[in-house]
Order: sequence, then structure tokens, then C-alpha cells
Amino acid sequence: MFLRKQDGPRAVTMPDGSVMTRADLPAMGTTRWVASRKAAVVRGVLGGLITRAQAIEWYGLSDDEFDEWLAAIAVAGLQGLKTTYVKKIQPKGE
Repeated sequence: MFLRKQDGPRAVTMPDGSVMTRADLPAMGTTRWVASRKAAVVRGVLGGLITRAQAIEWYGLSDDEFDEWLAAIAVAGLQGLKTTYVKKIQPKGE
């Protein structure tokens, strides 16, 4: 079996004891973002699987967008990443 050389770890153990690998991340260039894909990227960065800079580059994110994902998870968990949740808490007229 041939393993392609890549920077960083191939797998990390998350605080809950689960193991996350690069295969658990969305495909590079993903443009349709659902809550579970956003959460996978954030978990990968926080767990040390990939760096923040890699995530921003691979997925074409802005710093502000990634910061919004972090804040949403901190406030409401996975539910906070859903667009329906954002619409629900946003005041009308914005």
C-alpha cells in the first residue's frame, strides 16, 4: 500500500475520544456548505488535523466566514451552523 506524503498528521484523537482523519473532511473546493461539513472543518482545525490557513485556502473561505463558524458553534453547537438557525435569530430588516 502506498501512502502519499502530506504535511501534518493523518489522524488525530478528538477530546471526546473519537478519531478524525483527513478522509472525514469535505472535499477540497466544496462550495455547498451544510452544517455537518462546516462542523467537520472546524473540528479538524480545532483538533489539529489541519491548520486554519489550510482550511481557508482549501475551501476558499474568508477569515470572517471561518470566525462566524467558530462563533456559531461556541454559542449554539452544530445547530448554530444551520442557515435556518441564523435566519431565526437575525432581527428583521438585516
